[in-house]
Amino acid sequence: MVGNKDDGFPRPKVWAPRYGVDAPALPAVLGAAGAVCCAAAGRRRSGRKALLAAGTLLLAQSGTYLHTTLRGKLRIWKRELDLVGLKGDERLLDMGCGRGAVLIEAAGRLPRGHAVGVDLWSGDQSGNRPEATRANAAAAGVADRVDVHTADMTALPFEDESFDIVTSAMALHNISSPEGRYRALDEAMRVLRPGGQLLLADVWFAAKKYVRHLEQGTLRSLGPGYWYGSPAVGVSLLHAVKESPATSSAER
Repeated sequence: MVGNKDDGFPRPKVWAPRYGVDAPALPAVLGAAGAVCCAAAGRRRSGRKALLAAGTLLLAQSGTYLHTTLRGKLRIWKRELDLVGLKGDERLLDMGCGRGAVLIEAAGRLPRGHAVGVDLWSGDQSGNRPEATRANAAAAGVADRVDVHTADMTALPFEDESFDIVTSAMALHNISSPEGRYRALDEAMRVLRPGGQLLLADVWFAAKKYVRHLEQGTLRSLGPGYWYGSPAVGVSLLHAVKESPATSSAER
């Protein structure tokens, strides 16, 4: 029997997934600098307008950054995964999965499929560890269709053509060298099945280089909802479809 709110029994706590903050030091520094500027503007007569303007801008950037990492990117990935048109039985890989924002959102669309996440668990995201990702999957009710591995994106431990979809969100730019980033791209295409789709979101200036390396795919801005503080650090989405060998040979 289900009780009502007046039956005298304590209500169970509802636990939702928590995905942390991307590079948490950055919004903290922006916010602190903005607060210092605004405080200084209140104490000084000369340069007050400039300090107040600088402080307001820094606080706005901090707020925009936090909106992106806590809400904006989640809404955008929901939209993008809807646009893919998943059938529900696909096998999906999320490269640099972190605490599972994209991985778990995708798993919710795969009742007969499976979602696999890989990461090296760096400190680029607050609380980034595999236990947190698994706990988030359990909280979202998709633990039975999610696997998490510690693995390098530049040398994926999976067979060729073993995934229908590969996703990645703000991960490749963390690889220190251009050669490493391009190896990760090549690995993504290697594990995709013919006709499989790559959905890769990264800062716009890095994403442009990815398209040139792959020599295929489309690139589009994901808009203000994916700005890390300002449009200068806006995010673009690379969408590419792996061609079948027959198609590639015919085009050549």
